Order: sequence, then C-alpha cells, then structure tokens
Amino acid sequence: MRKSPPQPYDLLVIGSGSAGFNAARVAASLGKRVAIVDGARQLGGLCILRGCMPSKTLLYSTEVLHLAQKGKTFGLDIPKAAVDMKALHARKIKIIGEFADYRVQALESGKYDVYRSHARFVDPHTVALADGRILAANHFLIGTGSKVSVPPVPGLAETPFWTSDDVLNLDFVPESVIVLGGGIVACELAQFLHRIGSKVTLVQRSKNILKDHSPAASEVVQQAFRDEGINLHTDTKIEKISGDTRSITVKFKNGDKSLTRRARFLLNALGREPNTTGLNLAAAGVKTTPAGRIAVNKWQQTSASHIYAGGDVCGPHDIVHLAVAQGELAARHAFGVKGLKPIDYSLLLNVVFTDPPLATIGVQESELTARGKKFIVASYPFNDHGKSILMNAHYGYVKIIAEPKRGRILGAEIVGRDAGELIHCFSGPLAMKATVFDLLRAPWYHPTLAEILTYPLEELAEQINS
Repeated sequence: MRKSPPQPYDLLVIGSGSAGFNAARVAASLGKRVAIVDGARQLGGLCILRGCMPSKTLLYSTEVLHLAQKGKTFGLDIPKAAVDMKALHARKIKIIGEFADYRVQALESGKYDVYRSHARFVDPHTVALADGRILAANHFLIGTGSKVSVPPVPGLAETPFWTSDDVLNLDFVPESVIVLGGGIVACELAQFLHRIGSKVTLVQRSKNILKDHSPAASEVVQQAFRDEGINLHTDTKIEKISGDTRSITVKFKNGDKSLTRRARFLLNALGREPNTTGLNLAAAGVKTTPAGRIAVNKWQQTSASHIYAGGDVCGPHDIVHLAVAQGELAARHAFGVKGLKPIDYSLLLNVVFTDPPLATIGVQESELTARGKKFIVASYPFNDHGKSILMNAHYGYVKIIAEPKRGRILGAEIVGRDAGELIHCFSGPLAMKATVFDLLRAPWYHPTLAEILTYPLEELAEQINS
C-alpha cells in the first residue's frame, strides 16, 4: 500500500461495492486520480460476496433439485434426487470466488490507490483511516452499503439467530428453521431451506409476504409456498422470542389466536439498514433521512455538494443495477461531464427469485391510482398458455399497464415461470416510450413463454380501439 499522498485525490470512494467501484472506474476513465477505501475482510461488495450471486447460485441448484424430485409429473423415472450440501457449498464457493477474484484484479489494476482500512470523516475534505493514515480529496463517494437490522422485537437481540450470511454459508441441512420476515431475502431463503430438506416456518407481520408488491402477486407466491409445504403465517404480531443454541421458540398472535412455534434455528430476515456506523457524517456536513439513509439529490449529491452517495446507503431502492447507475452518474457529475440526465425511476425494474418468481417494471397500478392517473390494464394466466402448461408452470399471470388514449406502455407485472427473464421484454419498449401497438407489430414465436405477453397486449389494443 502507498503512503498517503501530499495532495488531495480527485475522488475518494468509501466502499468497493457496486456503487463505489463503478464511480471509481468512471472517474479513472476521465483521467482522475482515485482512491478506494474498504476495510472489509474481503473485497467485492455485498452483491458478489453475500448477496445476489451466492443466493442465486444456491436457488438455481435447488430449482433443479425440485424439478428432479417432480420427475413423475414429466413422465420421468428419477429414483432419487437429494441435496449434497458439501458439494453445493463447494460449488458456490468456487463460483463466487471467481467473481470476487475478477473484481479484486480490477481494483488492483493500478488505476486506483486501494486502502484496506475503515474511514471516518475528520472534516468535509479529509478522512482518517483506522490504521492512522490521513487522506484528503476534492470529491467523495460514499458506497458503504447496508447491514442486517435487528428491530426491537421482544427477545430477538437476546436470542441466537442466523442472518442471510449464515444461510448462504451452510454446508449442512438444518433440521428446522423459523424465518422472521416476508421480504425478498426472507422468501428466497425460506424456499431454499425448504427445498434442501429443512422444516421451515415463516412468520410475517403484514397481511401478505412481499408486501411491496401487489396483493395479487404476493398471494400467488404465498399459495405456491403453502402447496410446497412451507408453514406460512401472515398478519402476525410477535410477542416473544426466546431460546439458545439448542432450540428457538417464537410466540406470536395471528388474529385472536396465540400461537407458539419451535425450531432448531432462527433466521432474522427482518430487513437491512444503511451502513453508516463510524463514518462520522456530521463532521462532513452530510445529513441523513429519518430512515437513516444518506439524503441525496437527483445527481447523488449529499447535503455537502462535493460528497456523493450511491447504492444501499442512500437508496431509494436496494437494487444492484441502480447502485451501478448511481455511482456512474455521481462520478460524471462530480467532474462536469455534459449532457447528464438523472436516473429515471419510472423505469424501475425489480425481480424476486422465488419459485414462481415475481417481476415488475415501470409504474404499477397502486402508484398510478395514488397519483390520480388514468390507465388501462389487462392480464392473462399462465395456466391457460400452451408453453407454460407443458412445463407444468401453472402459477401466476402476466399483467400489462398502459396509457388509455395512445396505449403507451407504463408498466408490467409478471408472477410465474421465468418472470425475471420475461420482464425484460418491456425494458427497451418502456425506455423508448413504445405503445401496445408497437409491441404487437413485433414477431412472437410459438410456442414460447414470451408469447403469453401477446394476449394482454391484444386485449389492451381492443380497449383502446373500442
């Protein structure tokens, strides 16, 4: 590592995850002198090391396992299909190691000065590292991500629990697990645990799991979970959590009923919070929102205009491709690149990797209704479509939302087989402000899953023309 330089860096990035790395990459491409400070045990960021990539590696393996176990449904004689946790764990480590190595090579390419330490602001232009070094910069990008939160649930803090990190590192099949929460992480990992052979109980406070999505879509996933054998409790209030390293007890109310569930392990998947601990933001003049996120404007600037933030630490959505875009935008804005446009959140794309998966893009019905905007909508079920029927993919539907006069596509929601892939059929059209009629002019091959999108498109066209 180099000693601290006598002159300030053009950009100092705190955190080498998706936002931080891409801000550094863009700044270096503009000829700027860049430092990256990251005190994590491993470089790479949440997505590569403890988020998207390890979780999807494991989820795909258990999807293959689930299909193999249903061989008779497809006329196949598969005598036995079971998980080999040691092999599954080893495969995940190998794949994630390759991704992480690639990121480390990029970080150590010589384009940046990399400091393996934690940083805290001393003043708006200076940070002190945990190893005693002092660094100065003209601009900063804070990309320190998020961490697992421990909400004030009675007994949670005093009871041993797993986080998503622990589940993603399992090399054995837990006998039983109680999962707290009903968000994306809770649902994806609950299904993973169930499919490797754990007895899973999921306890969710809201009426539906995946409450940030439409009730109709959430209910499809809920039904699939229950049909699969996950013990799902929604609309609950946790009264007490207790236990030790041998067993866990969760007491909660469901309506007027008081219920008690016991398991060998507890997974706390009640959410994440911005990781700003120790940054001493006050010394830099950086303000946070009531929810604890760093407040930013449309250019990712904080209340101190030379300090930017990107990714989970500022939101508004904890999604990797947005973190990348935020980091890139921040670097370009900091160094005066012309012709910039703010991130267009009306193109918001979201995927939940449950089975069936759930995906949305653009503006949804609830938001349009809240704004008082007029729209038309049409949907079509997977259980009435040729390709999905032969795949035994009966759960779910596709839904398309459009402007009522010209038919411009405003948004879409898909819950069902390959939803995360199918939703991208709308990415280009939404960005180009395409209409229902534009999409109907395109060819749609038969028989494919994507062809199902033509049915709601045709219904919308009829609504507009009638």
